Amino acid sequence: MEKIFDIKQLLQKPIAMMTGEELAFLIGSSIEAKANDATPIVQKRTYYGIEGIAQVFGCSVPTANRIKRSGIIDAAITQIGRKIIVDADLALQLAKEAEINKEKQV
Repeated sequence: MEKIFDIKQLLQKPIAMMTGEELAFLIGSSIEAKANDATPIVQKRTYYGIEGIAQVFGCSVPTANRIKRSGIIDAAITQIGRKIIVDADLALQLAKEAEINKEKQV
């Protein structure tokens, strides 16, 4: 037998005047509201240039150049003229998939 309380009325009522059941309901509904609001905001990580590729993979610039030339992360790279934009998450995912495919071939 669960009672349903009006949250607006409970918020107006002093805590000292609430029953334990009312207080527990109010706290529980507050926790549920916070959980619903706490959806993570994922920002797209982008880097620029060969230096950006080196940052993503934690390697030197010459190694980053070899990774770019290999074509493994082409889907993660947008290049306009000399400007290179790298989607870090996609680049790492593509590199991981390439490594898994390489292991399967051996």
